[in-house]
Amino acid sequence: MKHRITGFDNYLFKAGRHYEIYEKLGAHLAEEDGETGTYFAVWAPNAASVSVVGDFNGWNIEKNPMEPVEGLGIYDTFVPEVGKGELYKYVIKTKSGEILYKADPYGNLCQVRPENASIVTDIRDYHWTDGDWEAKKKKAHETNRPMAVYEVHLGSWKKSFDGENNGFVGYRRLAGELAEYVNYMGYTHVELIGIAEHPLDASWGYQVTGYYAPTSRYGTPEDFMYFIDYMHSQGIGVILDWVPAHFPKDEHGLAHFDGMALYEHPDPRRGEHPDWGTYIFNYQRPEVSNFLVANALFWLEKFHVDGLRVDAVASMLYLDYGRQAGQWVPNDEGGRENKEAVEFLKHLNSIIHRRCPGAMMIAEESTAWPKVTEIPEKGGLGFTYKWNMGWMNDFLEYMKVDPYFRKYDHYKLTFSFEYAYSEKYILVLSHDEVVHMKGSMIGKMPGDMPDKFGNLRAAYGFMTAHPGKKLLFMGQDFAQIREWSEERSIDWFLLDNEPAHRELNNYYRDLLHFYRSQPALYELDDDKAGFMWINGGDTERNMLTFCRMTKSGKNCLLFHFNFSPVVYKDFRSGVPCPGTYTEIFNNSRREYGGEGLLNETPIPSEPVAWDYQENSIQYDLPAFGMVAFQFDYVPPKKSKAKGRRARKSNRRKAADKGV
Repeated sequence: MKHRITGFDNYLFKAGRHYEIYEKLGAHLAEEDGETGTYFAVWAPNAASVSVVGDFNGWNIEKNPMEPVEGLGIYDTFVPEVGKGELYKYVIKTKSGEILYKADPYGNLCQVRPENASIVTDIRDYHWTDGDWEAKKKKAHETNRPMAVYEVHLGSWKKSFDGENNGFVGYRRLAGELAEYVNYMGYTHVELIGIAEHPLDASWGYQVTGYYAPTSRYGTPEDFMYFIDYMHSQGIGVILDWVPAHFPKDEHGLAHFDGMALYEHPDPRRGEHPDWGTYIFNYQRPEVSNFLVANALFWLEKFHVDGLRVDAVASMLYLDYGRQAGQWVPNDEGGRENKEAVEFLKHLNSIIHRRCPGAMMIAEESTAWPKVTEIPEKGGLGFTYKWNMGWMNDFLEYMKVDPYFRKYDHYKLTFSFEYAYSEKYILVLSHDEVVHMKGSMIGKMPGDMPDKFGNLRAAYGFMTAHPGKKLLFMGQDFAQIREWSEERSIDWFLLDNEPAHRELNNYYRDLLHFYRSQPALYELDDDKAGFMWINGGDTERNMLTFCRMTKSGKNCLLFHFNFSPVVYKDFRSGVPCPGTYTEIFNNSRREYGGEGLLNETPIPSEPVAWDYQENSIQYDLPAFGMVAFQFDYVPPKKSKAKGRRARKSNRRKAADKGV
């Protein structure tokens, strides 16, 4: 029987290199000696004995004992006549005589919470139809493309009012409704919160007990496969939140799985998060590292997801994360870096980029750890992107300030440009910013409601124009007023009943389509040549002016931002070259809720020096305004004298080198 553990499996698993270990461990429909049934296998090296129980044997721990596989710490057995849909758990008798009932760490389906038994299933039956999508994805991910991510918690994106399934809408229905909205708005990807099985709704899926099981709240594994398949058919990428940093202490989960610290580090100073009440994986144990790397590959290869956003990377990198003096153990060099976690992340990303070259690995990393998005061969961690938490914190702090006092915080707008190209960034306004008494995005804006909407339009415009990919959490694209809660649907009724919210939604929709239509906003995201300051120091008027450039110099963009409630008529601004400047986006259109102060006629530049530029233009600038002008960049010509000096300098350099 192909599922049986072999000596080669033993070798690979102990080395931490068995990347299809989920094909061996867990529950698998099988046939043995002419009988159909299910093959069970579980890793429990510290157990005194293990058995499998379920409805099929009356939950009797004596009926189906499991046999140890020599040298592995794995127990397995074949149980005839056990088929798809059967409930089961592993019963582990510890060396101290304790009896533990555990869900399957490698199981693919669980009961709907609060029940927590595993369910025998078979994920091989689904017929995928996304072959073209997968073929295109096999090319290495290119960061010079637009990427606008819609972060979604499926359980509260929409609730059902039919009284079934605790209000949860199923994967299949969600696929159609979510794809329609995502494409209408112009997002390129969805990022899903809380897909791996978890017992507590309020954890949002960040305390995982079933790493290999999509949550049954919304349906079966096949239903989730359909969801991804359908998204791909609609041209939408799917990213999953993935949590390799910690796991909860629920009795049926990974915690003290065989009576001792197995998946977690045995030293509580390295094995527990004091702030979160969770356990930390033991990254230096090969079988644990294997569990996690294989799990990442499982989602990418078996479920066709397009990327993983790795949660809480900073907590993995630092041994003193969330700890006081005396609560942590330094590494062998006396430092605070978690060397085992660093090597785990490098190995993880190397394997994924080798086996799944089109997949994205995205780090939620909130510190200044260097080279997060550099390849391991050059000393990096190997991620594709890093969430730009520094930009998010500074920008939101700026936006919260009354415009009268913003001049004192102007550096919070400009500082992020100094490091914008040090990593490959995603700018994020995520769920973390609209929970735990932080309010909503519109709630953070100062002033009365008209000013709040004006500020939010300016904020979203700035995010779009700033170098880096984009992510916005659901509900914030129509200015939900209430703070997000997983217990209820986001407030869709605002779109039907409140014109200001519909106008903001129209604005963000057009902003996303504008972003995707302009190569200047994405093709040089990782190159300093893609950005040019015009004026970053107008602190008194709360203004910024800069350009986003294209490779060809055609269709570049000049942006002017006014973060004050003051209207400026015939405002003069420097421009990078002579030419015609045509307004192609303005956030003050009346359909967006603005005052309609537009520059509808192309503006020729004048040879009037301004903002340290030789040429300038005049235009109207609305309150809380964002205006974008399109132009073709013509580099300044060098004078003949400068050219002669440059040629002489080059000849001198060549002579010095012996050329």
